Amino acid sequence: MRIFKTRAARAITAAVAVGLIATGCASERDSDNESGGKKDTFVFAGAGDPGSLDPALASDGETFRVTRQAFEALLEHESGGTKLVGGLAETWSSNDAGTVWTFNLRKGVKFHDGEEFNAAAVCANYDHWFNWKGTYQSSAVSYYWQTIMGGFAKNEDPETPEANYKSCTAKDEHTAVIEVKKPSANLPGGFSLNALAIHSPKAIKEYEKQEATAKGDAITYPKYSQEAGTVAGTGPYKIVKWNKGNKEVTLERFDDYWGEKAKIKNLVFRTIDTEEGRRQALQAGDIDGYDLVAPADVKTLENEGYVVPTRGVFNLFYVGMSQTANPALKKKEVRQAIAQAIDKENLVKTQLPEGGKVADQFMPDTIQGYSKNVTQYPHDPAKSKQLLKKAGAQNLTIEFCYPTEVTRPYMPAPQDLFELMKADLEEAGIKVKPKAMKWAPDYLDATEAGSCALHMLGWTGDFNDGYNFIGTWFAGFDKQWGFKDKRVFDAVNAGSKMGKAEERTAAYQKANEVIMDYLPGVPISSSPPAIAFGKNVNPPKVSPLTQEVFAEASFK
Repeated sequence: MRIFKTRAARAITAAVAVGLIATGCASERDSDNESGGKKDTFVFAGAGDPGSLDPALASDGETFRVTRQAFEALLEHESGGTKLVGGLAETWSSNDAGTVWTFNLRKGVKFHDGEEFNAAAVCANYDHWFNWKGTYQSSAVSYYWQTIMGGFAKNEDPETPEANYKSCTAKDEHTAVIEVKKPSANLPGGFSLNALAIHSPKAIKEYEKQEATAKGDAITYPKYSQEAGTVAGTGPYKIVKWNKGNKEVTLERFDDYWGEKAKIKNLVFRTIDTEEGRRQALQAGDIDGYDLVAPADVKTLENEGYVVPTRGVFNLFYVGMSQTANPALKKKEVRQAIAQAIDKENLVKTQLPEGGKVADQFMPDTIQGYSKNVTQYPHDPAKSKQLLKKAGAQNLTIEFCYPTEVTRPYMPAPQDLFELMKADLEEAGIKVKPKAMKWAPDYLDATEAGSCALHMLGWTGDFNDGYNFIGTWFAGFDKQWGFKDKRVFDAVNAGSKMGKAEERTAAYQKANEVIMDYLPGVPISSSPPAIAFGKNVNPPKVSPLTQEVFAEASFK
């Protein structure tokens, strides 16, 4: 999910809010309490604004945190875990080739607008995405459709990938069959993405009356995706209001939900962009929970009686290198020198929460495909200097971009991380030119375009398959990295079309070894981000995928 990624994140042009907002439903809850009534509104603070109320147009975690409460996909992940389980499909299966997927759907499911859920509704959604035109075909708008299913019925841009989606058939009222042209490592995991969650066919007809537009890199999203009222899913909550001035999205319990009903009537997501601001809002009682707790605040909050569970490790933080931005990076010795200059142990020890791990490849050790046999690059400034001399780059000056106004699960304090790495590089004789940039869209656009020689980014996995990590970056030429190496690309793609999981895992292990021999960038760490809740809250199960289901939450 979700971004926590590079090129996908640029779609979110209103990603980060500024300042502490303490308005909206807080006063309503306070008056409730003063009169002795039961609290019926739960307020949760995230670090950034959602970009859309239609998850199909999104690729970032802040959007999916909201839309996941209202929209459900064919498959889901078990609460608090990474195992695939039934969602709107009770059971599913595929043919041996992995090209025909059959979903046995739940009965008695209704959409928020009263429409019945059935196989025809599933196909209406998949055919809607497949037939997108114009700006909807931009990778900034339809990133996840293109990642999972390729292109469209008629690609308008020659660089758009060929469609792998073939068809969706309603075999009967409660059986949907989705066919793809070739097997893919992105399936069945892709069927669990909130970006491919199922909408009411009635709502889709309204969506199709509106266009997304683009002016340069700036995307204007369709009106329906920017205000509540049209979107309709099947989830335990329905979206009823988006107050952009207050930076709040309000959801209300859906009483006709097919499963266990939400325990709290109203759910509000509020944007507070600083770690300190979120902590202070919780301590003041203005919110009931928040995400991305600063590592230094965990013990303090626990000692004060707050509930601060830690998620499992399912992310990766890395320093990317753009060979386009600085040709010196084309020399392997220079890339090796940078890798051995960075003291990853110190970064993990001083900047990450307890349980953080040093990374030695581009996926955490919790992902299927992790290899124990990759080339290692231990911290050694003296060795870095030797490598620079060998490359004829003793006087190397390099620009290092870092983001501002952001906190990510893998990157709790970007400027602090940058300053430590800058000092490491300078100790090894590399002169660093700092370049601070606002996270969205400036930083994300610059890294996507390959204009930042060194940069900090990361990724939280969508599902447990190695290709979801290494395939994101190294399946082919990408401007972010600016290199062309057939050996790397072939190794990464070798497992992507294999039908058997054990064969794919072995192929990904080999790919990780090839990647780390080439060394396109420096994997730094994986971390278990913490999430905080009020003293009076029974929290939902926390998810390593950051896919918490807030319908599980209740007040004590």
